[in-house]
Amino acid sequence: MRIATWNINGLKARLDFVRLWLETRQPDIVGLQELKTQEEAFPHDVFEDLGYHALVHGQKAWNGVAILSRQPGELLHKGLAGQDGFGARLISARFDDLVFETVYCPNGKTLEHDDFPRKLAWFDDLAEHWRTHHDPDQPTVLCGDFNIAPAALDSWRGADGDGSLFHTAEERRRFDALLALGMHDLYRAHHPDGNAFSWWDYRGGAFHRGHGLRIDMLLGTSAVRDRVEAVEIDREFRKKQDGLTASDHAPVYADLR
Repeated sequence: MRIATWNINGLKARLDFVRLWLETRQPDIVGLQELKTQEEAFPHDVFEDLGYHALVHGQKAWNGVAILSRQPGELLHKGLAGQDGFGARLISARFDDLVFETVYCPNGKTLEHDDFPRKLAWFDDLAEHWRTHHDPDQPTVLCGDFNIAPAALDSWRGADGDGSLFHTAEERRRFDALLALGMHDLYRAHHPDGNAFSWWDYRGGAFHRGHGLRIDMLLGTSAVRDRVEAVEIDREFRKKQDGLTASDHAPVYADLR
């Protein structure tokens, strides 16, 4: 089984690119973020033609998450309780014995912006959601764009980035709190010293200069981690393909035995 996460930065702009990636990589379950699409406008027929079912929590022009899957899933949650003000950012479903949840975590904008403490509160509510609804002893995946670089190794700036947005101790404590609930960073488990990134700004040639952050994660409980054979950041699909413009995020996928 291949599972994946991808912030596509707008489904309408990226539909043909996503189609090409699905045909090339053949994932079984995918969490998508930043759809920027209302639910009634979601192109279910396109994905059905590719062999995928879709569960969608959409929003006009901003946010939005979805789960694509080869087999139909049972919808469990749509939205994070108490955080409607931040928009459509969470959806989860059950596939046989596997629970799969994807999130698009708030950015925070700047350390001085009102959205920064709200971002921290959103993560606190996410941790409470997990304590309430998920069993750490069961096969469970939490994936998405976390908008946090968990350690200096996850940033092109290294330790020089410490204290800036995405690199603060407050943000990293929230990420660590999720791991403390029984989850593992699947990429880091397989690449303990990997200095690889999943997001690069469109501006300033950041991708080609290696100025990126690893903020897109696949987290899994021990029952998932123990099945992982490989985890990859799909850099090839951060590049243009067949004249199609990529998202500023690369997909991340894991193969489970």
